[in-house]
Amino acid sequence: MLRFDEIGVVPEPGDNAAICSRRLEAGTVVDFGGTPVTLPHTVLEGHRIVVRPVKTGEAITSWNTPFARALRDLQPGDYVCTPTSLAAVAGRGVEGLPVEASASNEPLDPYTLDENALNFGRQVASVEQPGTFLGFPREQGPAGTRNHVVLLATSSRSSGFVTELARRFDGAAAGDGVVQVAHTEGGEDGTPNNLRFLLSTLAGFALNPNVGAVLIVDTEDDLVSGQAIREFMAEEGYPEIRVPHAYFTRQAGFEHDLTAAGALIEPWLPVVDAQERVEVPLVDLRIALQCGGSDAFSGISANPLAGNVGAEVIRHGGAAVLAETDELIGAEQYVLKNVRDLATARRFLETVRSFKDRVGWHGHTAEGNPSGGNLYRGLYNIVLKSIGAARKLPRDVRLDHVIAYGEPLPGTGYVFMDSPGNDLESIAGQVASGCNLIFFTTGNGSITNFPFVPTIKFVTTSARYEHLEAEMDVDAGRYLTGTPMDELTAETFDLTVRVASGEPSAGERAGHSQVSIWRNWRQSGPREGISITTDGRMSRTLDELPAEDRDALLPGLPLDVPTVERQATAARLLSVDGRQLPEAVGLILPTSLCSGQIALRLAAQAEAEKWAGDAVTRMVALPHTEGCGSSGGASEETFARTMLGYLLHPNTRLALLLEHGCEKTHNDYFRSKLVEAGADPSRFGWASIQADGGLDAVGNRVREWFGTFDLPAPVDVEGNVGALTVGLEARGPLSDQTAEAMAIIGSEIVGAGGSVVLSSRGTLLASSTFRTTAFGSTGDVGPTIAHGQRLAAPGWHVMRMPGTDWMETATGFGAGGVQQILAHVAGGTLSAQRFVPVVEFSSDPETVAKYGDDLDAVAAGGPADQARTGLETIAAVASRLQVPKAVASGNVGFQITRGLLGTSM
Repeated sequence: MLRFDEIGVVPEPGDNAAICSRRLEAGTVVDFGGTPVTLPHTVLEGHRIVVRPVKTGEAITSWNTPFARALRDLQPGDYVCTPTSLAAVAGRGVEGLPVEASASNEPLDPYTLDENALNFGRQVASVEQPGTFLGFPREQGPAGTRNHVVLLATSSRSSGFVTELARRFDGAAAGDGVVQVAHTEGGEDGTPNNLRFLLSTLAGFALNPNVGAVLIVDTEDDLVSGQAIREFMAEEGYPEIRVPHAYFTRQAGFEHDLTAAGALIEPWLPVVDAQERVEVPLVDLRIALQCGGSDAFSGISANPLAGNVGAEVIRHGGAAVLAETDELIGAEQYVLKNVRDLATARRFLETVRSFKDRVGWHGHTAEGNPSGGNLYRGLYNIVLKSIGAARKLPRDVRLDHVIAYGEPLPGTGYVFMDSPGNDLESIAGQVASGCNLIFFTTGNGSITNFPFVPTIKFVTTSARYEHLEAEMDVDAGRYLTGTPMDELTAETFDLTVRVASGEPSAGERAGHSQVSIWRNWRQSGPREGISITTDGRMSRTLDELPAEDRDALLPGLPLDVPTVERQATAARLLSVDGRQLPEAVGLILPTSLCSGQIALRLAAQAEAEKWAGDAVTRMVALPHTEGCGSSGGASEETFARTMLGYLLHPNTRLALLLEHGCEKTHNDYFRSKLVEAGADPSRFGWASIQADGGLDAVGNRVREWFGTFDLPAPVDVEGNVGALTVGLEARGPLSDQTAEAMAIIGSEIVGAGGSVVLSSRGTLLASSTFRTTAFGSTGDVGPTIAHGQRLAAPGWHVMRMPGTDWMETATGFGAGGVQQILAHVAGGTLSAQRFVPVVEFSSDPETVAKYGDDLDAVAAGGPADQARTGLETIAAVASRLQVPKAVASGNVGFQITRGLLGTSM
């Protein structure tokens, strides 16, 4: 028999439910204050059991806050599980669970402010002798904790460029190093919905105290450009950038521009490297408070510890910044327990209301926020998650300010910043606001880091800390085993000062990082005909929404147009498992954004060390921004469809899924999706950064899996372009001759038995010349497949595109089974797609003169001659005789659309 204090933690006196500190199997006997109770069901670590009788309909509480209602009379030892939490655990194959849920989630009733009950208290008392740290003083504001040269892409169009540019300065003596800020935003045609988010974030990045020098890079005709950032900063009253800086516009060949940009950076390196740390006051420390991969213990150990250390920073004159708006819904009363004034309280509640309204326009509510990992680790709903997250605000600390996403900090003290619950998107806003150090609390063991701001990671339990010790900084779980919180606070405050003074954090030692800015989603009200109920839900079902909004599946059958059997251009293909293919790819597919950069590192290592031997022609990883912190529904369906498209792509010979471990779309999620698609999950590899024990352990697991195969090497065979599925694209002005040439190219591929896919928003379909030549008609052509949907039969196809971003278009092509993209470009070139080769050619003289070094072919002459050039280039790339220029130069990317209904949460 186990004592209750060995297995359970009651968050606060008066609560009627306890959190289990270990897994308890059905039949375990627990002593509840002298009364032995046999547990009727298996209860996982972090899940809750009743500690006193609860009647049907009675509230079940944690931190004296109702989070659920009993669906039947419950006795001590009964497992508290809601329909969502039970489904999440059952989906992981746990045995011994109840057949039915015992409780229902507490509804999210709108919070009503009682202005007379507000406490306008004082901020925590200042210390008599404020402390210092060793930092880098800045003319424009607080000192930095790091001193980086930052290469800042203004849009996704320049992200591949800054990534390759930073790579060329690896190991350079430049303070704390040269790092890129590569992101996925601002690449569409027209004005992005998140334009203000983008401008404020990019401006804040350039001014962050940890930036010792900055190169701001845009591409010709970018709406989100260096000039736009300058104008925004002037209009909004930002200070001038006073560190070495320059603006660079890409307007020639990739290699030419790399050389030119590098020449701007090189003089800064010795200047930045010569700067030394000096003693500066802790008033210059701005802490971003963030959580990810949360569990039931986040609100008991890690979050209170981070909040206490943040309070200590405030006592020394500094600032702490809380964020993640949707993860405070349900905790409004707690947040406003001590607030500076009525205006601040009202602004906080208005921020929460606005967030709920905006996600409601898309058919979502905050109840969809907890990820699969949250649910599995005991956070049953948004109320539990919010109350736990709010514990980063200690009870004696006053809320001083409320600011918008990426808005510069108005002063010191405790600040709340509006942001989504998506960890990386939220962190980007805090860094843009001026934070120079990040506290990241985690239950599962999130490994995320930011390029130029160090992250100190707090783990909720000692067992998880020991499992991931190389990736974590603070074992907050010691509080659960008896270490006083005051002692932990003092130790962690000392670590904070040391890291601020230059001691590398665990994430910096690991050497990986990534950036995601609050992604593009419609910031407007519901479309006409779609009504919204008061709780933010759409009153019409998803199936009743227009197909283009929900990106619904289509039959997948080709256009019904006449085709003429043709002799196709020859190509030297590969015989792989009985099929003719242009290549055999080994794929490492991250299941969410947080495992993306690790997947890239592993793929590069696997390629260099030939983990799969001769079975594959190359190794590829596809980092993206989805799978966690994004809404469900139509957006999630498009995401899952896209991921499966790459796993089941004809060119994929070996594929392994790499989960972070706490995401909504984890490995088990994709196992079930593969089964639904009729695929055998045992064909694929499965690895987990968190569950396998960190970066080294998961790397070994991935290496071992690829090494278990003894497949024959692909064999060269004679084939032709009719064996291929090709995406045809045109960007920029298109002459009638070239439009006709593209139609001839497509007709030859289709006529020889292959498939051609076009974008519904592309230039080709807008050309009557193309439609007449390809289809024999100038009439409108509708989509045959949804975004990323696989083809049901070969022929001419049109893929529905919810937006105009090039990388999202290319990603959708690849998910549909496209094996190569031929793009005619005019006025500029494109980034390559990581998986699908992108072949760029042009017949435009100005483009050829300006960007000729980046083109794979130059088309000249009449339509037939131009078509021959395009077909021969397709064949050369498919035969592995030619590598597309953008791929060879490192100008590559990958981006998954959120569609028209997706939001960040």
